[in-house]
Amino acid sequence: MPVIEAYRAKTVFVFKRSADAGFAGVDNPLFFKDNTRMVPGGKNTINSIIREFAAG
Repeated sequence: MPVIEAYRAKTVFVFKRSADAGFAGVDNPLFFKDNTRMVPGGKNTINSIIREFAAG
């Protein structure tokens, strides 16, 4: 799996079904950084955004 240096990005979008901690019960510090935008909804949300870009 590649290492993504998200902390260096201007803006990071996180697509996740909920803001809850993951399987291990540990919060991801990336979720709480100023450059992070949480987009709830998971796969359906991603597919909706892709359709919007494809149509526009």
